[in-house]
Amino acid sequence: MAVREILKMGDLRLLRVAQPVQQFDTPALHELVADLQETMAAADGAGLAAPQIGVDLAVVIFGFEHNERYPDAPAVPRTVLVNPHIEALGPEEEDDWEGCLSVPGMRGVVPRWVRIRYRGFDPFGQPVDREAEGFHARVVQHECDHLIGTLYPMRIRDFTR
Repeated sequence: MAVREILKMGDLRLLRVAQPVQQFDTPALHELVADLQETMAAADGAGLAAPQIGVDLAVVIFGFEHNERYPDAPAVPRTVLVNPHIEALGPEEEDDWEGCLSVPGMRGVVPRWVRIRYRGFDPFGQPVDREAEGFHARVVQHECDHLIGTLYPMRIRDFTR
């Protein structure tokens, strides 16, 4: 386990599309997850995606009981999500503030679906299938954006806010 360097906006590796994980329950995958967890904890993040530490695999982690960066946010269950897929549960979107460990010192108002269903696998290959709303849904969407080479400023519609 190690705290890894978090890539910052401007690093072209953040714009790559992550590749699906092909093999589950491997030492390499478990080491990646441990590194993501340790790195996220050290940075007091709400979530982290493998591309943010320079690994082009479709793996995200998220969750916290309390987060200093988002003091008013409700708890989000700690989750490791491999090869995720997200679908909106309705057309409703909500604008709210976001930050990112790869975009330090900046926040922006980003539209996100209010309710989602997310599916994927845990590191052992067991299915994960959940519905989420509000901040939980926002965090999942934000982290999964990293897997398609999208940083939250790319989603901002109104730069006057």
